[in-house]
Amino acid sequence: MLYAADLSDLSLERINLSGADLSDAQLRHCDLVDANLHNAHLTNADLSGANLVRVNLSSANLSGADLRDADLREANLSGANLSAARLSRADLTDADLSEARVQAEQLRMARSPHKAI
Repeated sequence: MLYAADLSDLSLERINLSGADLSDAQLRHCDLVDANLHNAHLTNADLSGANLVRVNLSSANLSGADLRDADLREANLSGANLSAARLSRADLTDADLSEARVQAEQLRMARSPHKAI
């Protein structure tokens, strides 16, 4: 059971958590490089400062998630729900945001440009 789990500061590179329920989980400063979180439930999860380079978050539910200062370079966020997610200072360089639910105001708070919306 990963709901509301505290996984902060762990190295979880290349882990497969596709479809996992990580709602309300603490993932602060977690290393999730190349992880598969396709269709994962991350509602209200704290991913602040997390290393999410090349992570697959396609079709994931990140509504209300805290992604402040997260490194999302080259992340796949296609079809992800980012409604009410906090993206201040998140690095979205070359991230795929095609068909993602995200507001322009949220993207203005991010540090870097994104590939597609």
